[in-house]
Amino acid sequence: MYTRLNHAQPYALGLFRIVVGLLFACHGAASLFGFFEKETVPTGTWPGWFAAVIQLVGGVLVMLGLGTRIAALVASGSMAYAYFKVHQPDGLFPMENNGEPAAMFCWAFLLIVFTGPGAMALDQLFASRSGGSEAKREDQRTAVAA
Repeated sequence: MYTRLNHAQPYALGLFRIVVGLLFACHGAASLFGFFEKETVPTGTWPGWFAAVIQLVGGVLVMLGLGTRIAALVASGSMAYAYFKVHQPDGLFPMENNGEPAAMFCWAFLLIVFTGPGAMALDQLFASRSGGSEAKREDQRTAVAA
């Protein structure tokens, strides 16, 4: 059973990356363009507009698997900032301050920074086209034995 699970690990990480990136991009699109009946953030306002741009661009990059680790690091940092500057003053715990999405996104992106993009990332496609074996090494690094 563990052999099958270990074999599927890169694909599970890839699906995790895609879903987290898509959800994050939806938050940014909603804030920037008013999707999902959400009020738009005025252009150039700090920190809301910049956070929305990071959410949209970072979410799309992570979802596609382009520059995944760097995009995930920036996204994780922006969510840490959001939690500690916006939510934490209203209470210590996420249940008190409505900071659960910020905390979950922060930790999810930090996990992606350390695990890599998993399978189905466009980075791997470009690396294999350039003739390097970096994509194979990346997959080998993501298969962590438990």
